[in-house]
Amino acid sequence: MTTRRPRDLNAERSALRTAADRLLEGTPLHSESGRLTVTELLRESGLRRDAVYGDHKDRVEEFQARARAQQHTPAVARSLADENSQLKQKLADTASALANEREITAGLRRLVAELDLELHAVREGSGPARVTALPARRRPGSHA
Repeated sequence: MTTRRPRDLNAERSALRTAADRLLEGTPLHSESGRLTVTELLRESGLRRDAVYGDHKDRVEEFQARARAQQHTPAVARSLADENSQLKQKLADTASALANEREITAGLRRLVAELDLELHAVREGSGPARVTALPARRRPGSHA
């Protein structure tokens, strides 16, 4: 016959309190979802449901009240959602700026290609008659 170890009610209360704090802060250690439910509180605390409801119902009710006060969203999750929203806006602004720069770059590439063709034509002598050839570039230090 095995004997059960005596329960430490103060340790159980402390475990419930710290588990509730971790869930409400959004930093659970044992909860899979981190949702603010009694089931997740029990999983996080590692205590049995019958023990909690039998001796610590007040802790469960306190957790539920704190969860309702947070509108069922941990503070960390709210701040992450706010940061995510800001980052999405910043990304959208950056994507818009990039699209604008790409459009400008494409136009500049077309212009460079067109000017290159004109330069090549002038050098071959087959270019338009009204194009004036520029004098050769002077080298630094030479005085003409």
